[in-house]
Amino acid sequence: MTEPIPAAPAPLFGASDIRRLAVEIGVRPTKTLGQNFVIDGNTIRRIVAAAGVSPDETVLEVGPGLGSLTLGLLDAAASVVAVEIDPVLAAKLPETVKEWRPAAVGSFHLVQADAMKVTELPVQPTALVANLPYNVAVPVVLHLLQHFPSLQHGLVMVQDEVADRLAAGPGSKTYGVPSVKAAWYSRMRKAGVIGMNVFWPAPKIHSGLVSFTRHDPPATTATREQVFAVVDAAFAQRRKTLRAALAGWAGSAAEAERCLVAAGVDPTARGEVIDIAAFARIAEAREARP
Repeated sequence: MTEPIPAAPAPLFGASDIRRLAVEIGVRPTKTLGQNFVIDGNTIRRIVAAAGVSPDETVLEVGPGLGSLTLGLLDAAASVVAVEIDPVLAAKLPETVKEWRPAAVGSFHLVQADAMKVTELPVQPTALVANLPYNVAVPVVLHLLQHFPSLQHGLVMVQDEVADRLAAGPGSKTYGVPSVKAAWYSRMRKAGVIGMNVFWPAPKIHSGLVSFTRHDPPATTATREQVFAVVDAAFAQRRKTLRAALAGWAGSAAEAERCLVAAGVDPTARGEVIDIAAFARIAEAREARP
């Protein structure tokens, strides 16, 4: 018995397809919106595979652009909801899906909006997979994790140094506000580096892949806003000890020290050496003050 011949993978965009689509709708990538379109099908397959999307999942994609990654996600997931801020690109996307993936038309949902302002979607996504504009990557990720608790995992492509910051742990030289706030929602890890020549236009820096898996925030009576206020204060002046850095937040250096001691944190330590659970304890100690 002869082995069945495996089906050829569905076609994905190449450089000529991207440029043809851009010409058709009169689009030139803009730095303002951080538009760098992926022009390599193998890179799309790599991103989708690294994201670990299951066939029964709904994927949220932010900034789909001309649809390079969208097509790959439609091949892997049950449905895709795409949030696109550019009205010209948003208008073209349904046509592109109809032409390139006609069987998936009913599985594609488009929301024309600023991802930083979206708080409702037509479907509840379980995964986030996106090529994010460099200039808004961190706030977009934090906003989506906050407002869409249905997001259980995902993979984002961001500026490589931003990827390092998101995935950094306490004690790392890249550990800072993005690292700590992301850790409130999920475990982040660096999942790879993407070269510059797979984009049009080619950026001047490499991109990094960051995968995440959601977990419960630290057990605390403090609110997320209260914990994040401590984080912001701790890193506002990185070279200062926590006792000094948190003086303004606590009302005085003495009160900051009291909160730190109550939280089991060394007042002479710096913010870059403590984890999200410690920041939560500090916030809780202030709220529990006599």
